[in-house]
Amino acid sequence: MTDKGDPAGDINLNLGELDLTSEDFWLDEVDEHIQKNLEDEVVQDALKKGTDLRTYAKEVERELLDVENASIQDYIKESGNIASLHKQIAACDTILERMEEMLNGFQGDLSSISSEIQTLQEQSVSMNIKLKNRQAVRGELSQYVDEMVIPEQMINHILDTPVTEREFLEQLHELNHKINFVKEQSFKDARSCHDVKDILEKLKIKAISKIREFLMQKIYSFRKPMSNYQVPQNAMLKFRFFNEFLMANERHVAREIRDEYLDTMSKIYYSYFKGYLSRLMKLQFEEVADKDDLMGVEDTAKRSFFSSKPSLKNRSTVFTLGNRGEVLTARLEDPIIVPHAQQKSDTKFNFESLFRSLHYALMDNCCREYLFLVDFYMASGTAALDLFNAIMAKTLQTYLKSMEDYVAECYDSIAIFLSIHIVHRFRSIMHKRGVPALDRYWDTLLGVMWPRFETVLHLNIQSVRDVDPQKFGHIDNRPHYITRRYAEFSAAIVGINQSFPDERVHNLLEQLQTEVENFILKMAAEFPLRKEQLIFLINNYDMMLGVLMHASATKFRQERTAEESKESESFKELLTARTQEFIEEVLSPHFGGMISFVKDCESIIERAGVEALRPDERRVQSIVRGFNSDWKRALELINGDVMRAFTNFKNGTQILQGALTQLIQYYHRFQKVLGQGPYKNMQIRNELINIHHVMVEVKKYKPTF
Repeated sequence: MTDKGDPAGDINLNLGELDLTSEDFWLDEVDEHIQKNLEDEVVQDALKKGTDLRTYAKEVERELLDVENASIQDYIKESGNIASLHKQIAACDTILERMEEMLNGFQGDLSSISSEIQTLQEQSVSMNIKLKNRQAVRGELSQYVDEMVIPEQMINHILDTPVTEREFLEQLHELNHKINFVKEQSFKDARSCHDVKDILEKLKIKAISKIREFLMQKIYSFRKPMSNYQVPQNAMLKFRFFNEFLMANERHVAREIRDEYLDTMSKIYYSYFKGYLSRLMKLQFEEVADKDDLMGVEDTAKRSFFSSKPSLKNRSTVFTLGNRGEVLTARLEDPIIVPHAQQKSDTKFNFESLFRSLHYALMDNCCREYLFLVDFYMASGTAALDLFNAIMAKTLQTYLKSMEDYVAECYDSIAIFLSIHIVHRFRSIMHKRGVPALDRYWDTLLGVMWPRFETVLHLNIQSVRDVDPQKFGHIDNRPHYITRRYAEFSAAIVGINQSFPDERVHNLLEQLQTEVENFILKMAAEFPLRKEQLIFLINNYDMMLGVLMHASATKFRQERTAEESKESESFKELLTARTQEFIEEVLSPHFGGMISFVKDCESIIERAGVEALRPDERRVQSIVRGFNSDWKRALELINGDVMRAFTNFKNGTQILQGALTQLIQYYHRFQKVLGQGPYKNMQIRNELINIHHVMVEVKKYKPTF
């Protein structure tokens, strides 16, 4: 036994506690253990105090022994309590063991319950699916039975109720649905179809029989004299489902009724429009334009070979629009002309008015008929047009043949042109209504009228070109009737053409304008004096320009197109040039010497300067004294001459003012020339009348209006 007080023994004891045979032992760990002991506060305190460790170790060991002995005494004192505690622990173990057994039992019971719950859930899901399937089958089967069963109410209404009653129409819809349903189920080999098939067939036959009788009666009612076919048509539209039912279940009956309707309406329209066309055309003016009513034909009243009574024909209406243009505006959609009412009042009409009434009636009835066919027969596109043509083809052919015959002999180009534009407007109205049924007819009609319009216009152009001025005998300087015809005709055609412009019209009018200008020049050449020629030209240009400018204010020409402006500008330029030339002519007899002198001197000054002027005192003296003695009388003569020459007082006044203004300018230039070069020292300059005095006198001729 090692001495407890030997420090070496302690060290050996501690080393013996270490596993020196272990290969994992490292000196580093020993060092670390020693280092930790040295860091202990008690050890550090002992080191600081210089305490002998061996003595200190023995004290510690002794204290530990005391503590151990005290602890043993405590355990001995508490041995009873410890024994009691042991018994209690043993009892707890027993209780916990029984609890464990109970919990194991509960776990087993819960496992069994979970399995039962899962089974119940599976059964519930299965029952829910079965319920849904049964409900779905029940719903479909119930609906199937409802649609398959034929109620007594349907049988009674189909058999006994009139077709015009609402109940019959409702049951007809239901019957049509059941027929389609049974037909669909029969394809699926449903045996229940055999139970109701015969009953449905009998009901269908009865319904078709009643519908056929009703529709045939409506169609036959169209044929009654003086009947308004629109009334039964509207009644048929209320029962458009009848045709749909027939088309779905008995197509040959539907075709029979449709063919009967088409045939009946075709005859009705043909009879109505043929009679209306025949009676209406009798309301045309008895005197119509013929081949002698051309722009260049001599304007003399014809007399009958057997009678001295002059013809009632008024050719001016052939070239003048007047109120005829109202057929395109205010009267375009007026009620149609009623022949027997107009015959009683002995009222006559131009062709375009009859044309408007004929085609307004045609357009209105065609729109109504086309929309009926689309609605009642459920047709569209080509099918609708085929049905429409089956009804209206004969009527349209009659109309077209009548128009061709009339237009082929018509020489009233304004009537033809108005009719062309009536077609354009009616076509536009039909398109707004969504009815293209007459497009082919309109195109054919325009194809008839356009060539004739161009032909008649070419005849008028040729008539102007072929005019021989010498055949007129004595010619005065007033506006010629041919130029008036041209001006009014040109204004009318351009005005009508405003809404639907066509380049062909402008080309023809340009040709006509060229020929009219050449005609005016040829006619002017017949006058021996240039002054008379100019008066004739000015009167004619002024008249044509006045008519064209007045037409620009009409309702047809609210805005002037480029072609109209070009036409007006052409005559303005010609009028201005001829007016200026006439002013020179009218001033020349009275002031020709002064005018010639001014022009000669200004020409010399422009070419060679003032120094080149040669003094001609005698010529200047003659001009000044001649002007001083005659200028007032000359003004009176010019005023009378001008005002008598021109038919248009306003134009004559403007020309007079232009002539007097030109005289003032020449006199001013004359005084200016006398103030230059060798003329400024002449004594005759002192005799010159003051220009302001001349201007005061000129103002006396200024118009007061």
